[in-house]
Amino acid sequence: MPRRKKLPPIAFMSYVRLDDEHEDGRLTQFRTRLAGEVRMQTGLDFPIFQDRNDIKWGQNWKSRIEEGIDASTFLIPIITPSFFNSDACREELERFQEIETELGRNDLILPIYYVDCPVLNNETLRAKDELAQLIATHQHTDWRPYRFEPFTSPQIGMQFAQMAVQIRDTLGTKTTTAKSTRKRTTRKHIGDGRRASTAKRRDSIEPSYPPEAEADVEPEGGGRAEPAKLVVDQMHRGDYVTISEAIDAAKPGYKILVRPGFYQEALVIDKPLEIIGDGELDEIVVEAKDQSAVLFKTTMGRISNLTLRTIGDKELLAVSIGSGRLLLDGCDITCRVVGGVAIHSGADPRLRGNRIHGNGGSGVFIYPNGQGTLEDNEIFSNAGNGVLIKSGANPTVRRNRVYEGESTGMFITGGGLGIIEDNDIFENKNAGISVSEKGNPTVRRNRITKNGYQAVWVFDGGGGTFEDNDLRDNERGAWKISGDSEANVVRNNNQE
Repeated sequence: MPRRKKLPPIAFMSYVRLDDEHEDGRLTQFRTRLAGEVRMQTGLDFPIFQDRNDIKWGQNWKSRIEEGIDASTFLIPIITPSFFNSDACREELERFQEIETELGRNDLILPIYYVDCPVLNNETLRAKDELAQLIATHQHTDWRPYRFEPFTSPQIGMQFAQMAVQIRDTLGTKTTTAKSTRKRTTRKHIGDGRRASTAKRRDSIEPSYPPEAEADVEPEGGGRAEPAKLVVDQMHRGDYVTISEAIDAAKPGYKILVRPGFYQEALVIDKPLEIIGDGELDEIVVEAKDQSAVLFKTTMGRISNLTLRTIGDKELLAVSIGSGRLLLDGCDITCRVVGGVAIHSGADPRLRGNRIHGNGGSGVFIYPNGQGTLEDNEIFSNAGNGVLIKSGANPTVRRNRVYEGESTGMFITGGGLGIIEDNDIFENKNAGISVSEKGNPTVRRNRITKNGYQAVWVFDGGGGTFEDNDLRDNERGAWKISGDSEANVVRNNNQE
């Protein structure tokens, strides 16, 4: 057998073209995002060839076969029912499996389970198809829950990061320090319903390397792979006793579970991670003095079920989001000095189901080109505005309850935009919504009632479109619009 050459990393995406056309090119986008994420995780270019009609596909596939495919070559099959009916896809999978067997490997075929396939889920059907059996024995990424999610969502970003880390580790760039003492991550296989055992948790709470975390084996019929986990426990029954230590040790894509405790620290998130409270919300408290409780400055992430507080005299917000897309959900957020959440510098987070209250200024402050989506939050009892949108910011604010504030429910100013829909804005001491200085939101289907001033106050050259809102029962009526703003305001079908 000819000696195999060490070749640069490369991958081939095996898929059915009609599937990509049906998805409006989403599989092509998938390829681009994955190649970019691998480059970010490894520092190496990672071309993924896709089009069988492209001469580069044939040239590279042929050269790899002739020179000998090694551990730097991957096949990424996109698994749909059509895949099993494609002769070309089946041939590629069979050929690659032969080479994988020759190398004694089982990690060079990386299936993406994209659309539900009975031949994989049903043991009887799977037993009749050798390729279905082959796919079932390989690590896979279950993309079925994410098929209709935007590629910009935090969950999607986490999945790409995990796949990129898997490829990086297969390429051999993973640090192997203290290898013999680490726990091994249990991998999942399609159709394997057994629960795999994991190594015993280490007793040390200050390891020199991040502990590998457990991942459950999926149930019969498949399921998405769980991210590796680290546990933070102040009673020394986890991997770390502070959240910051766990963040420093975690690899991109890890999940950090935080058990009940009073954590006096500031969290700086500089890599894609999930940080999730594992217990009752009011028993998991992160309190930072003269610092933001959370400073988010990476591409993707999730923070869930934590009580986040900032105390002290400095003018800071409890959560500062200055980049990327953070999913902030189910948290309780307070800063007595300034405000609850700042979204700025073009960041595009998702805030869902949070309690943002008792802040010294605005509950949510969105400024210089900040974006984001605020959904189903309780924003109340803040000394400033419930939501302040300014300086070209353009968020979507829907289905929130904004109430009992000392000022305006929502204030859009300084060229701020935004879609404001289906919210309850009530019992604020000033107006329900105020717009000024070239602010121009779209405001529709909101209930803006029982506020201390008007439902809507537009002044100093503000404007906006107001449609299908309930503006009844406010202390000073439905509207106050200044003469220099009247021409900028569109009103349709509002109840007054």
